[in-house]
Amino acid sequence: MGDSSSTSTGPFLQLLANGLKIWVRRQCDAVGELKLELHGSALELLRGRLSGVSLMAKEVIFQGLPLHYAELKSGPLRLNMNLGKSVQALTLEQSFDLQGTVSITDKDLNQVLLSDPWRWLGDWLAEELIGITPLGGLQINNDTLELQAPVIGQQEPARRRFLIRADKGTVLIRHQDVDLEASLPMDPAIHIEEAVLNGGQLHLKGRASVTP
Repeated sequence: MGDSSSTSTGPFLQLLANGLKIWVRRQCDAVGELKLELHGSALELLRGRLSGVSLMAKEVIFQGLPLHYAELKSGPLRLNMNLGKSVQALTLEQSFDLQGTVSITDKDLNQVLLSDPWRWLGDWLAEELIGITPLGGLQINNDTLELQAPVIGQQEPARRRFLIRADKGTVLIRHQDVDLEASLPMDPAIHIEEAVLNGGQLHLKGRASVTP
């Protein structure tokens, strides 16, 4: 576990970087490695503004969702930071735009869809794409996603293989052989631009509007 930041404008922005790290960690259930790069100047900060922030994080748990890797860049930020207090006094005043990529391993995805608070999504996938519930598990094989669901009276689970792609701001999951597909329920503040399966991981690229 570790933190680092890349700034070239002196201790003023370093203080802000420390405050932003605390803010990021407060939004997450857990964060492993975290790196921040600030884009802006001390003069902008005095005016309560920053051009943006680049973030790289590993082994993050956000709202119960384990992210193996995340690389994100924000749009302009409006800040409220009382330098007479602890850096923990930093707050973000307005919503801001965020874009970048995240990766989730099939092991983590399998675990999270079989446990709260995301079990509902796993069972929804099983119902929509296999026709039975609950979801028994999943596995990523090259560019395909295999979903499994237990079948009463049978030792072997039902198995179906799917391809994925980004479509209309979300992830479209399409059966490999037959005409069967489903689009993931998506927060309207999130827009998925690219979805790829590779190396036992789900890679997503997109943008979001974040409300502090």
